[in-house]
Amino acid sequence: MDGSTSGASVGRRDVLAGSLAAAAGLGAARRQGPSRVIRLGVIGCGQRGSWIAGLFRRHGGYVVHAVADYFEDVADRCGEALEVPKARRFFGLDGYKRLIESGVDAVALETPPYCFPLHAETAVAAGLHVFMAKPVAVDVPGCKRVEAAAKKASTSKLVFLVDYQMPTDPANRRVVEMVRNGAIGRVVAVHSYYLAGSWPDPPKTATIEDRLQKLIWVNDTAIGSGYHGNACIHAVDAAMWALGKTPSAAMGASLIGRPDPHGDSHDVLSITYEFDGGLILNHRAKHLPDSFSTADFCGCYLHGDKGYAWISYSAKAQLVSPDEAVREDVVNLYEAGAVRNIAAFHEAIATGDTANPTVRRAIDSALVTIMGREAAQRRTRLTLSEVLKQNRSLRLSLAGLRR
Repeated sequence: MDGSTSGASVGRRDVLAGSLAAAAGLGAARRQGPSRVIRLGVIGCGQRGSWIAGLFRRHGGYVVHAVADYFEDVADRCGEALEVPKARRFFGLDGYKRLIESGVDAVALETPPYCFPLHAETAVAAGLHVFMAKPVAVDVPGCKRVEAAAKKASTSKLVFLVDYQMPTDPANRRVVEMVRNGAIGRVVAVHSYYLAGSWPDPPKTATIEDRLQKLIWVNDTAIGSGYHGNACIHAVDAAMWALGKTPSAAMGASLIGRPDPHGDSHDVLSITYEFDGGLILNHRAKHLPDSFSTADFCGCYLHGDKGYAWISYSAKAQLVSPDEAVREDVVNLYEAGAVRNIAAFHEAIATGDTANPTVRRAIDSALVTIMGREAAQRRTRLTLSEVLKQNRSLRLSLAGLRR
């Protein structure tokens, strides 16, 4: 899970220092890797960005050529650990532009999602391949911009990959294949969950600068799409993946439950998604400081008229029916899923495969979580066509920030 999840999830925040140290030592002992080496620029070098940059380097088919972050000290810390020269460590709001002009072949986008549409457009216009965290945007106009950038990437023979982990897991994939082959019969009900902790939400200051670090931005809908758009999207996307369908409407309710909140994101949610044909998906979530890594619960139940299946982020993938029973570990998905996507990104670039299959569902899942987020906050029913027509843009003031 990345920006895209709870600060308590899977203990991932604790691995940052170790990952950077390991990445720094790879220069002398790198395993034999793919013959093509891709010059990578990493935009967003905070907790996940620095960590995932180390995974790119470990792959062997990439060299981290440049890094960029709004904060100079963050860019320097990441760049130093990855042996990026000082001259190719960029900072400020416009640091991404200088990185794109620095001679990279591809970019990894690991910033707050508010930035993704602009960064993706600029990278594709410059002829670069794009590896993007989720969600792809915080609002409908942003989703449309990313969709257009991804279409331009495909027509320009560029690779564009969105980094979801659950669909890469072998156990989850086997269970989903069995569901699609009728192992649990006709799917008649779906339930998804994201039960986890929350991120710090300190008082706001004169500018949004302090909100742009340490995942504080997940508390702000306009910067990070909120808890539903940034975290719950894993479980909702898993349901969409398994079903091969996109919900057409949503209704629900939500509230802010974390103590002393300062951002506007709701963190306790109950949302019912409707699919054409009558199938419903019930999603339940809470992101409160009452749980730790062992208590996190993210996944999706599919109930059929012959049995049920469970797709998981951090436990076991399961399927039970009168004829079959499967129970397989989902192993280290936070890291293993990213590693698999990094390898797939390299393979696609090396072979010229620009089908970019992750894009369509990434756009759809972002739109669906935006629809659910808005329906729950307004406590009403919204259709996807209404949300697209409203085309609501979330405004964010960048006043006072360093260029």
